[in-house]
Amino acid sequence: MFTKVATLLVAAAALGVVSAHPSDSYGHPQTYKEDPIPYTFQYGVRDDYSGANFGQNEESDGSQTSGSYQVVLPDGRIQTVNYVADHYNGFQADVSYKGEAQYPHQYGPAITFKPAYGAPSYNPPAPSYSPPSYSPPAPSYH
Repeated sequence: MFTKVATLLVAAAALGVVSAHPSDSYGHPQTYKEDPIPYTFQYGVRDDYSGANFGQNEESDGSQTSGSYQVVLPDGRIQTVNYVADHYNGFQADVSYKGEAQYPHQYGPAITFKPAYGAPSYNPPAPSYSPPSYSPPAPSYH
């Protein structure tokens, strides 16, 4: 009788250990799938001083993301990228350009920066001391 009870206890303990571990026989941890979170955002930058002009808008339903962005290129054209991305098809972009590239044949004067009006110029002062002269000691022999 005692051996039957011990056998049942050992079998129950083994069943508890087996059920506590994930079913993956390679020891990978269990992953938990989170619900997708939809979002929408948009931004734009335009700075006439530096010439920066770009923007982007994007929206996602949690499984597929779509959007577009624009940037003014250094040659004067506007580049527009419309894209769609998901886990099945990857990132797919459609790139288009508006305008014609401009390459000036003459360039303006070099840009230099001068100190502000009344700003002192830097003239290092002369040293107020004279460094000591060095003469090696005479060798001494014993």
